Amino acid sequence: MKANENSFISLLKKRKEEGILYVIETYGGLLQSVVRKRLFAYPDKVEECINDIFLGIWTTIDSFDESKGSFVNWICGVARLETIDTLRKIQREKNSVPLKDVEIPQEDSELLRIIERELSEETEAILSCLSEKDRELFRRIYMDEEDPESTGQAMGLSRDNVYVRLFRGKQRIRRKLEGKKT
Repeated sequence: MKANENSFISLLKKRKEEGILYVIETYGGLLQSVVRKRLFAYPDKVEECINDIFLGIWTTIDSFDESKGSFVNWICGVARLETIDTLRKIQREKNSVPLKDVEIPQEDSELLRIIERELSEETEAILSCLSEKDRELFRRIYMDEEDPESTGQAMGLSRDNVYVRLFRGKQRIRRKLEGKKT
């Protein structure tokens, strides 16, 4: 069946090649001007975008409703959206850096050692208001991330005693940090 002004939409909806060929021949120039207007700075992307538009028309023809508007307006809308997508893709490509160009900074081991020492000193100063047993409990649970129950068993403390010591220790630390007497 040969496509014409009255049958090309039904041919497109039936996925007949004659329908899309008619659209290319009849509306190709219009779509070219829509795309070139938006992609004037990227002439190498025009052909790819137009091909994407025809593919979009082919795959989304079922969403075309003659009662809502003309076919020309619908394909211009498809072209506009596809052109915007192409511009977004170009922008993403510009913002991305090839992995071979990425320089991964090396860790400064001396700096890390100094930071660790300072943190350790600050931690010891904070924990100084606690008894030796409570300091060990805090180190094991909060710094070494041990399980409170297994830590309590290893230190000879009941589960409840561990949580009471942690609670009271936190209160002492808070008071110390606020400048109150422990």
